[in-house]
Amino acid sequence: MAIETVLLAVGPRDADRYERLGEEAIEIAGPTGATVVLGHVFTREEYRDTLDRLDFEPEREDVSADDVARRHSTIRDLGRLLDEADVDYEIRGLVGDHGESIVTLVENVGADLVVVGGRKRTPTGKAVFGSTAQTVMLEAPCPVTFVREDTR
Repeated sequence: MAIETVLLAVGPRDADRYERLGEEAIEIAGPTGATVVLGHVFTREEYRDTLDRLDFEPEREDVSADDVARRHSTIRDLGRLLDEADVDYEIRGLVGDHGESIVTLVENVGADLVVVGGRKRTPTGKAVFGSTAQTVMLEAPCPVTFVREDTR
């Protein structure tokens, strides 16, 4: 299967691991010439907080989740990494539940593979609290590469 589109899904906890996520996306997309879609998913509360933090005018109705994602520091940092590696990319934003919205983005962009970050959890933690990465791994219609948080 040829990989033409890689979705690199990021969220609020990925700022500290953007380099590892970016390196993984570059390693996958670079040799194949695939396009990386930088997808940032916000819950409604995260979206409102980010609008305020990035000085968007909340009363403007034409501000899209894509606009907010483009100005988010994690996406800008990832964009710099992809530019340096000469990897084509586009940016998408979505508001909703993290796991379900990532799966929606996978379908919307026709991703052949999705890269998602996460942290190590105990089996009980996964069963009781759920996991964005777990939702994506179980529901995405394509392979998923999981990049675990550095635990050094």
